[in-house]
Amino acid sequence: MSLVISILFTLILILNISLAAAIIFLERRNIASTWSWLMVLVFIPIAGFIIYLIFGRNLSKKKIFHLSSKEIDEIQETIQKQENELRHELVHYNDPVMVDYEEMIYMNLNKGHSTFTQDNHIEIFTDGRKKFEALFESLEQAREHIHLQYYIIRNDDLGKKLVNILTKKANEGVKVRVLCDDWGTRVPRRFFKDLRAAGGEVAAFFPSKIPYLNFKLNNRNHRKIVVIDGICGFLGGFNVGEEYLGLRKKFGYWRDTHLKICGSAVHLLQSRFFLDWNNASHQHLLQFDEKYFPNILEPKGKAGMQIVSSGPDSKWQQIKNGFISMIHLAKESVYIQTPYFIPSDSVMNALLIAALSGVDVRIMIPNKPDHIFVYWASLSHIGELLDAGVKCYIYNEGFIHAKTIVVDGKIASVGTANIDIRSLKLNFETTAFIYDSQVSLELKKTFEQDLKKCWELTPEIYKQRPRRVKFKESISRLLSPIL
Repeated sequence: MSLVISILFTLILILNISLAAAIIFLERRNIASTWSWLMVLVFIPIAGFIIYLIFGRNLSKKKIFHLSSKEIDEIQETIQKQENELRHELVHYNDPVMVDYEEMIYMNLNKGHSTFTQDNHIEIFTDGRKKFEALFESLEQAREHIHLQYYIIRNDDLGKKLVNILTKKANEGVKVRVLCDDWGTRVPRRFFKDLRAAGGEVAAFFPSKIPYLNFKLNNRNHRKIVVIDGICGFLGGFNVGEEYLGLRKKFGYWRDTHLKICGSAVHLLQSRFFLDWNNASHQHLLQFDEKYFPNILEPKGKAGMQIVSSGPDSKWQQIKNGFISMIHLAKESVYIQTPYFIPSDSVMNALLIAALSGVDVRIMIPNKPDHIFVYWASLSHIGELLDAGVKCYIYNEGFIHAKTIVVDGKIASVGTANIDIRSLKLNFETTAFIYDSQVSLELKKTFEQDLKKCWELTPEIYKQRPRRVKFKESISRLLSPIL
């Protein structure tokens, strides 16, 4: 019996060593992530292996989204044309101060494959009721198609109302496609029964092939995109559920930020939906079908935008690089709102340098955590920044879920990505980078209004925290690379 146990122990040890070698030498992870996974394997030998299979797989070398050669050629032609215009200073900016951000525009174009458009009208929503009123009104006006993608759709009154509207439009002949994340949206199959019967299509992203076991659980599609007739789109932090209307006592009022976009930037939202839809549904919607990408006959607005997406399959972490570029370009202020703050070393260094250079850096996080380990890890990172002059504000009226950055009141970002490792490396995300002083100033004023509902976490208050809090922060930060 002892011989069997010894052999079994040896096999487990060999398996752990082999897996550790794979993590270190084959996947080429960052140091923090590597050490975190090694600790899991060492201290939880058998369970650690299973945890790694579910949460630790690296998708960066896998091609998940596919385009035809024609689609690739047309995209490259558009990008190269705009790159040449930027190189030779041929771009005329509706907002003249945006010439100062040409390097960032070029980076998002070159590595994020995001074209720069300047005919967009942007409407900002910070309240769930107003956002869904606008969304439902726009859905009712759809004539040709509705493409809707959310991380979470709840089986509650709000979710049912959304599906009822989609079913009604499908019965009217509008082509309706709904894409949900398989982990985020857990509803009974009958939830979409009437929509499917009316001709609507529903697909799940990265579905589990084995009941109750999903080896892609750690890489979720966190995007929230709606495109209506190819001319109007929605993007931001709100999912679909009653908590986003402030109807759950756990969170209270839900403070988020969402955009309604009309203009050519909607075509980039459409392209992103197509890539995700084709992967999940195993179809191939054509990227350049005119009914999905109609010509914008007249400008809807004057705001400049780039829609940037990234995920675990990306060679470059485009959204993270966009955030870093924004911070480095700041001359006066950087205002950040995020529900989770677990930045990479590069983002931390950018914020530290900005603050030490005299830039007014302010970060707003919630007082009510929905993920407790992430909350303590966030406080740990915030504490490191306080001594450099960064100001931290704790939102105290409900839960703040907004994902925004505003720099100097001139440029801004709003999207689905939090400032944490999960959003910037593990999840599939989409963020709008906005090059418009008027819109950015509106977002800055919104931040300043939110300050009235916050209390400031000063260095003095932080240093007085109890030992048990310090312990929670230390453990959470240690595990943060794999949370």
